[in-house]
Amino acid sequence: MLDKRRILLIISGGIAAFKSLDLIRRLRERGVIVTPVMTKAASQFVTPLSVSALAGKKVFQDLFDLTSEAEMGHIELSRSADLIVVAPASADLVAKMAAGNANSLASTILLATDTPVMIAPAMNLRMWSHAATQRNIQTLKEDGIQFVGPNEGDMACGEFGPGRMAEPLEIITAIKDHFTEKSASDLLAGKRVLVTSGPTHEPIDPVRYIANRSSGAQGGEIAKAFMALGADVIFVTGPADVQPPIGVHVIKVETALQMLEAVEKEMPCDAAVFAAAVADWRVADASSSKIKKEDGRLPDLEFSENPDILATISNRRKDRPDLVVGFAAETDNVINNASRKRLRKGCDWIVANDVSPETGIMGGPENVVTLITSQTVERWDRMSKSEVARELAMKIANVLVRA
Repeated sequence: MLDKRRILLIISGGIAAFKSLDLIRRLRERGVIVTPVMTKAASQFVTPLSVSALAGKKVFQDLFDLTSEAEMGHIELSRSADLIVVAPASADLVAKMAAGNANSLASTILLATDTPVMIAPAMNLRMWSHAATQRNIQTLKEDGIQFVGPNEGDMACGEFGPGRMAEPLEIITAIKDHFTEKSASDLLAGKRVLVTSGPTHEPIDPVRYIANRSSGAQGGEIAKAFMALGADVIFVTGPADVQPPIGVHVIKVETALQMLEAVEKEMPCDAAVFAAAVADWRVADASSSKIKKEDGRLPDLEFSENPDILATISNRRKDRPDLVVGFAAETDNVINNASRKRLRKGCDWIVANDVSPETGIMGGPENVVTLITSQTVERWDRMSKSEVARELAMKIANVLVRA
């Protein structure tokens, strides 16, 4: 999809400029031809030599460089690519784009182009939330500029909040989405797909609960991927760290029992993907008031096993989805354990992901998965959760379209 695509990468100033080096490397791994442009501020954070070495091409920097203008003028630069990507896009460059300024090579290229533009903003959270920046962002969106990010997280300045540049793999996913054939947007038109996501919280008392670790990020990306293919998406989510995607039918639940009830009410559907990290057990008789801590005495808790939602739907005789896909988060013997789980649950496919501590997968932006079916075992490269979602959604779509 990306092989031989030409991307003009504009790197503006900011600590996030270091991520542009990894972005270049990953783009070139996918066969992309990257032409780099750097602002003067960007060269304070990464060197033109490093950028040039990774891109395998000359770095363009100066608007009035006679040699550069003779070799490839700024007008030609602005129109020679399939897509212009600005990563990172600083608050200053965003303001210049919105105002139509052309006082640098980067801003002149962006003003002179008729090529699609995608930007990955990166700035301090107060800059991002400032009314002037938000006005500029709205102007650019109305102008048709595509956005990826920013994310929330720790800042180099020590603050926490929105403004972190999207990770390189997230940007690559957005680039892939840009180049996806428009016909894919209605590939699953008329199909109903159910996705479960997030953890479940099983109460011990009004202030304590049992849960599995899950941010809900992977399930949310899967729902977005199905929506992009035109499916009617039902999104059943426990109390996740991330917000549900916009445009899907969201059903919020707390416990495994509530999740099973919600899922069964949404049958029939064409496919179901069970990405939720459902707690295996619950307290049989949760207390209605806070259990007080008593010295030397542990609370007497009796546990009950939660319903197995994946197995229940997989073995449903009436209104079973055409394709049932489970997830298996494993820390060791990943393939063997996941394969046995697929047979035990009765699902068609299972996505095994290695969540051992050294992978850094749990709670992170990437995933390492293996897709296991009755006939194949496909090990996928480490990729962003959005890329995993797109790959999985397309594979499921191919099955549903043939059905």
